Amino acid sequence: MKVLILSCSTGGGHNAAGQAVLEELTRRGIPCEFLDALRFAGKTVSRKVSGSYSFITTKAPGLFRMLYSAGRAISRSDHRSPVYLANRLYGRQLHDYIRSGGFDLVVTPHLFPAQTLTHLREKCGLSLPCVAIATDYTCIPFWEETALDSYIVPHPDVVGEFAEKGVPREKLLPMGIPVRRAFREPGGRAAARRTLGIQPDGPVYLLMSGSMGFGRLDALARALLSTAGSETGIVILCGNNLKARKRLAEQFAAYPNVSVRGFTKRPELYMDACDVLFTKPGGLTSTEAAVRGIPLIHTNPIPGCETQNARFFSARGLSFYDEDPVREAEAAIRLAHDGEARARMLKAQREQIPAGACEAICDYLCTLVQ
Repeated sequence: MKVLILSCSTGGGHNAAGQAVLEELTRRGIPCEFLDALRFAGKTVSRKVSGSYSFITTKAPGLFRMLYSAGRAISRSDHRSPVYLANRLYGRQLHDYIRSGGFDLVVTPHLFPAQTLTHLREKCGLSLPCVAIATDYTCIPFWEETALDSYIVPHPDVVGEFAEKGVPREKLLPMGIPVRRAFREPGGRAAARRTLGIQPDGPVYLLMSGSMGFGRLDALARALLSTAGSETGIVILCGNNLKARKRLAEQFAAYPNVSVRGFTKRPELYMDACDVLFTKPGGLTSTEAAVRGIPLIHTNPIPGCETQNARFFSARGLSFYDEDPVREAEAAIRLAHDGEARARMLKAQREQIPAGACEAICDYLCTLVQ
């Protein structure tokens, strides 16, 4: 058995889900490869697409909202969108790679490769099993254009939405979103704080902006300082956004209880170290936090699927969602000090978000090849 995992670097969540599957299959001794599908379109295409996505979502979210709404408006199962037509252009190169690589199964946590694989199945005779993993708690536009063997979706409550959009109900498997083993293994607050150099006493609030550095972290930090006082520890993770890190470090240089940091490869350690997590509602990060058992405040989302993620989580008591920094800060302080409120949210997370999704998904993938 040999597995090809295809993703794209438009945000970090898709890659993280693919890496979780890669990690688990590799642990089982199954050969795997993880690739950015857009590499088959040319050396610079992936970088340009990723850069454009990052620019639009962080600098022009209103434009992204308009594009997402337009996508929903034209998204239908009886015709193919311009997005599909673009992704079929590198189909031949991908098909040659799959054939020469001796793969038995293809898995993709991203729409773009799913569209390319659909084209290969319909026009080039690709016959090996192909499985998609949805990484948002909603059906994003154009999933209905694809025709793969199975679609792993995050929760039973979204099956109806996917089916209504045109994805065959019998192909929908509500198994959850896969997260890396590090988020599923037990950790400890005191040890995490020592490792990260975070103050050992008192509540600590973690502000995460995602891999691209999205969000109004300065307003959130000021709201917390104003409401919780100087004894509160605040850690801000700016992802890969170096400009935001420099700007925030300058703004809060006078506050010894505010620590501004960049991208981390160990987000689970930071989650262990904090009492409450603030994060934009990416599907993957939200799932990681719920699996880790961290009280969660969803901040202003990238318009579109993240808005739906935030609504999904907050409606089920898995997070608190608001776009006003003061109300977010008040909710975070309540979760840090109110044991009952904290316990209710953590209980909802345990009941609604399957921690063992990655193992279950990999079990299923093995049955397809067998």
